[in-house]
Amino acid sequence: MKKISTKDRAMLASRSSAVDLAQPVSAAPAVPVRHEPKTGPGSMLAFMDRKDATAQENKRLKVELSKWDGSIPGVKLDPKLVHSSRFANRNPRSFESKKFAELKMEMESAGGNVQAIKVRPFPERPGEYEIVFGHRRHRCCLELDLEVLAIIEDLTDVQLFEQMDRENRQRADLRPFEQGVMYKKALDEGLFPSARKLSESLGVDLGGVGKYISLAKLPLDVLNAFPSPLDLQQRWATDLNHAIQANPDMVLTRAKELQKLEPRPLAAQVFKKLTEGEGGSSELPPLERPVVIKGRGGQTGEISFNNKKKSFEISLNGVDERHLSAIKKVIQDFIS
Repeated sequence: MKKISTKDRAMLASRSSAVDLAQPVSAAPAVPVRHEPKTGPGSMLAFMDRKDATAQENKRLKVELSKWDGSIPGVKLDPKLVHSSRFANRNPRSFESKKFAELKMEMESAGGNVQAIKVRPFPERPGEYEIVFGHRRHRCCLELDLEVLAIIEDLTDVQLFEQMDRENRQRADLRPFEQGVMYKKALDEGLFPSARKLSESLGVDLGGVGKYISLAKLPLDVLNAFPSPLDLQQRWATDLNHAIQANPDMVLTRAKELQKLEPRPLAAQVFKKLTEGEGGSSELPPLERPVVIKGRGGQTGEISFNNKKKSFEISLNGVDERHLSAIKKVIQDFIS
């Protein structure tokens, strides 16, 4: 047996170490990572960081991300923690209208409000919120016991008022009386030093602001003479105020008498009676709504009272002329 020299031993040891170093290091078995599908700008950014994303995909995702610029996320809130602002411009009667009932049915079908309302943190109540706009949508959610979708933003009183006013004017469903109450409240609270400053801040006509506010300042008896203050028209403001200034006792007396009539007169009839001169009768005749009668075969009749002519007006549609003698007899029996 050949004896291995010291030199050969050193050479063999060196080769053995090199072989050991070349062997792969044993690693723990890889655990597969499950990637859940995600949407939104966060997942888009993560995808763009992937090395296997093509330049075309990155370009497309950048375009999609640009659509989120400046957006404010909506959150679902308990409607009981959301309250009307002190500048709220919705009259309680507006929640009794047909439009409100239709909105409520639509939101019930959709499971909530698709279009978010806007709120700000309530200054005096941590964890609660004050409505900027969207009072009707909030009221629907409250009555239906549904969470309300809302955008939360910190706003000053002036910013809240301006956004509330602009949103309602864009929707064009706020009534003149409600608009007047809102503007009057802002002036009473000192939010603006004058009606002129208010009109400049909101970008609305000063004359229109004055008419709206004058409707909100009408005496309570005058407001109660109408079926609803929501029936008041902006163009009536000047004549109503002139009549009150010229003869307040006469206008208030007529307003109280109009409140007692059943059925209640139409708003246009109330306006006319309150603003006509002193020559009008002090004993107000009933200002009845037209009575519509439906008959067989599509026949209809309408009876109304002409206050100016002091006469009844009868209109019959779909009635055969052979009934003329019968109609004449009924009228003759009535006036004879």
